[in-house]
Amino acid sequence: MDQREETTSRDRIWLTVIMAFVLAMSVFVVLAHNNYFLLGDLSNPNNDDVKYVKSAELILEGGPLAYNSGTEPSAFIMPGMPLLLAAFIGPFGEQGGITAFRLFQCLEQVACIYLLFLIARRVFDRRIAMVACVIAALYPTDYFSSGVILTESTFRLLLMMLVWAMMVAAENRRWTWYVGIGVLTAALAYFKPQASLFPAVMLFFWLRERYSLREIVKFTAIILGTYVILLCPWWIRNVVTFGKFILFTDSAGSPFLLGTRINYNLPPAGFFDAYPQYDPKTIFEGHSSDAIAKGMDIIRYGFSHHFWTYLNWYTIGKLQGLYVESYYWRPIWPLQRPLMDILQKVLMSVTLIGLVWAMLREKFGRLLPLLMTFVYFTLLYIPFVAFGRYGYPTIVFMLPFAAYALCRLWDLIAVRRTSLRRSGSGGYTFR
Repeated sequence: MDQREETTSRDRIWLTVIMAFVLAMSVFVVLAHNNYFLLGDLSNPNNDDVKYVKSAELILEGGPLAYNSGTEPSAFIMPGMPLLLAAFIGPFGEQGGITAFRLFQCLEQVACIYLLFLIARRVFDRRIAMVACVIAALYPTDYFSSGVILTESTFRLLLMMLVWAMMVAAENRRWTWYVGIGVLTAALAYFKPQASLFPAVMLFFWLRERYSLREIVKFTAIILGTYVILLCPWWIRNVVTFGKFILFTDSAGSPFLLGTRINYNLPPAGFFDAYPQYDPKTIFEGHSSDAIAKGMDIIRYGFSHHFWTYLNWYTIGKLQGLYVESYYWRPIWPLQRPLMDILQKVLMSVTLIGLVWAMLREKFGRLLPLLMTFVYFTLLYIPFVAFGRYGYPTIVFMLPFAAYALCRLWDLIAVRRTSLRRSGSGGYTFR
């Protein structure tokens, strides 16, 4: 085993304390605030969270999976979230089920702390891993995420499990781990299908570990075969219900179209002169192929007539939306949103310093699990809606870089102090 992977009894004690703290804080926040975290109205579903609840209740009543379609079946979302909620609402009722689900998300936060330690320890060392866990335990957004009824907490946990499984599988070459990768990828797809291609980053791991072509083909087939088998129920359901094959959902066009909105504004005024078929009042309505066509027209016009504005939006603007905009829509006393926004900027600044520092000082191959996760999901969201909610699951993979920066800075200060003590032992003193 690599020296970096060794864990002392003291580490285990501290990790247990951190996990206990996260559990206690999460449970307290959830129970103290309860439905304060609802983004919509349960009696008039007008936001994602309450729509998920109503979809779950319809399933429990024997109805189809529906979302934005009343009681009619739809393929607007993947079924993971409604089915998971149904598992809690079924035995506990609506209010009891929502509370139970929030408590379940508290446990997910605790599990994420443990997985963060495992991943960061494997990439760096146990000290940096422990500091990363402390940062995560003090990150207010995690406690908001415990209370809100959205997919992000569950998706993040599954993604961390997948990254960990990929790291272990690449090293031990056992087929059972690759079956696990297929299972976790399918589980992620049932919540957010955009994670389906993430195992492709295994290619970089395989090259680092010098896999043969035969091994690459073999393990790719295992991952793909497992994934296809587990997605078959969803594909069969869509064919039976709608009479056509739907790979994931039929709503992909809407996020793409909405992603063209610069700071939630309409396209430039000249756009509607160039494309008179569109109405400013309805330009952002619709989904699927119609929405994609609209989005492509907006992008084509934007880059042709306002190149630098749109280039900035699809680079810096999207990065700011994903990682600088905090996923903190219901402030938890005493930390209000303006202060949280400042803390988010500080955290991202320290993370950026640590990222550059690590890339200059550490072996690039070791950083691959963190870097490839960040790069994959960042590039994935750039064409679509990019805001704090979608960047949140990726931030946990950036925390080790923030911890790296803090640990290296501490080391520099310690060395400086030691040097000053030695140089000052026989030198001048101030009286």
